[in-house]
Amino acid sequence: MNTSDANNTPQCYSLKSPPFNYTRPISSAYFSTIFSTLGITSNLIAFIVLVKSFRRMRNRSRSFFLIFLAGLVVTDFMGLLVTGSIVVSFHFTRFNWRQVDPNCHFCNFMGMSMVFYGLCPLLLSATMAMERFCGINRPFARSTNMSKSRTVYMVLMVWLAAGCIALLPLIGIGSYHIQAPGSWCFFNISSKGSDMVFSLLFSFVGLTSIVVSFLLNTVSVVTLIKVCCGQDRTQRSRDHEVEMMVQLILIMIIASISWCPLLVFIAQTVFSSDPLWVRKLLLYLRFATCNQILDPWVYILFRRAVFKRVYPRFDWSRSSIMTLYPYFQETARRFTRSSLGGNLGSDETGETTKSNVTSPSTLKSPD
Repeated sequence: MNTSDANNTPQCYSLKSPPFNYTRPISSAYFSTIFSTLGITSNLIAFIVLVKSFRRMRNRSRSFFLIFLAGLVVTDFMGLLVTGSIVVSFHFTRFNWRQVDPNCHFCNFMGMSMVFYGLCPLLLSATMAMERFCGINRPFARSTNMSKSRTVYMVLMVWLAAGCIALLPLIGIGSYHIQAPGSWCFFNISSKGSDMVFSLLFSFVGLTSIVVSFLLNTVSVVTLIKVCCGQDRTQRSRDHEVEMMVQLILIMIIASISWCPLLVFIAQTVFSSDPLWVRKLLLYLRFATCNQILDPWVYILFRRAVFKRVYPRFDWSRSSIMTLYPYFQETARRFTRSSLGGNLGSDETGETTKSNVTSPSTLKSPD
């Protein structure tokens, strides 16, 4: 009889079966409600601000960046709405998963949502870093090949890639299971079989996205400092590029702090073959949730328009900041010289040589 029941048990309940023993520190209805409400509200505000900014935007590169930001905001909003509504409803109703979802369809859906909405922000951050890298380092090639429709396609491709990864457990690569305290479903973190493959794949994709973002953003920042600190006063304004890079770096930092503990914990659990530490998993998952809450505030707060309202007397343009802080300008020049192999020094020498050449038209003929 027991063998027959085990064979008939759906896969998502094969390792853990509800009901679980509830403890307040790890299953708080108020905590889930506050996090979900705050995140949904923040992303909704950010989306409204993005739409208004996009309508007023005339800068092409800035409009492309806003499309990526909109994709990130929509992803975070939907992730909190889908997963948060399930978790909060469970805490208030304490429904029985075995009765509500006897065939694991609902559990599989939530597991897919956790994976999809978890990987999307990381993949989008890496894609945004790649777009900024091309925009700053290869502006002419990018201006001819990039369009708003292609930017939208890139966002859709990121969603498609994350969706394909989330579907893998449904075809046998990994498996989704109910997780303690019984309010959510996630893939089984294990060092055995296909569960190990999917756990490492999830961790690898997330960590690789963070590393790619860090490398590309570092190169972009160095190049941008080189251009902004150059002595060519006729160069076009880079204020929008600086603003975008500041926002992108903050998004990268938030994603790294929020997701690295969970991604490293998953890989460490798989390689060590130790039993899953549930409390740590829940703690790191809450860290990851902070990413979806903090992301929208990067764009809401870190804009020149906001800074101008807070301190309207100060000129927040790049040239004004460079003039106000000449020590920073000289330090940035030294840094870019050492980082870029003296290219900046040669450029400045060329500019100085050009400025010393007197134009023939200005020479007076001898009397």
